[in-house]
Amino acid sequence: MKDRLRRRQREDYSYAVIAYHKKDKRFNGLNVKEAAKLRYGNDDLDHQISLIFEVETNGGASAVFHGMHEDDARAFLRHPHTMFASDSSVRAFEVGVPHPRGYGNAARFLARYTRDQKQLKLEEAIRKLTSLPARTFQLKGRGELRKGFAADIVVFDPAKIQDNATFKVPHQYATGFRLVLVNGKAVVENDRHNAAGPGQVIRRGK
Repeated sequence: MKDRLRRRQREDYSYAVIAYHKKDKRFNGLNVKEAAKLRYGNDDLDHQISLIFEVETNGGASAVFHGMHEDDARAFLRHPHTMFASDSSVRAFEVGVPHPRGYGNAARFLARYTRDQKQLKLEEAIRKLTSLPARTFQLKGRGELRKGFAADIVVFDPAKIQDNATFKVPHQYATGFRLVLVNGKAVVENDRHNAAGPGQVIRRGK
């Protein structure tokens, strides 16, 4: 583990933040170095590694890893074949300290990178969120506003859309969404979910 850190030019595991550890919830939201200090009173590398082993032998944990540079992210997002989605799993509200992408991924792309930084035109950003992934994964009848397609529609104000989740306070919903339709039925109205569940599992080519 020490050799791997050296190869990656890292000094310790402070880049890894514990999002949720069921056995000891005191660790949630702390990086490994901070958690080692809390657990053992010592945050040197040996104690960080000991903490990792202890966490793993007690059910493991979900984690957030800080490793991407902002300049790289901008270069990736501008590439014409880059699609945008979140690999976040379904989150239980206010459980743990997960990555904020679970709450504000699309809104951050549209607000920070498209509106504020002007890395992309709005139309191109929408394509990367909708028709490009639908075509790439062969999701028939999805991703475009077209007769006969599923009515999956998001109505938002480009000037008001905003991701609000942060690494410290991730359980905050994005805002600026007037209406979200899934299969033609409203699920979000003026930033509030109405508890409807018209979604369905869709598979490649179907």
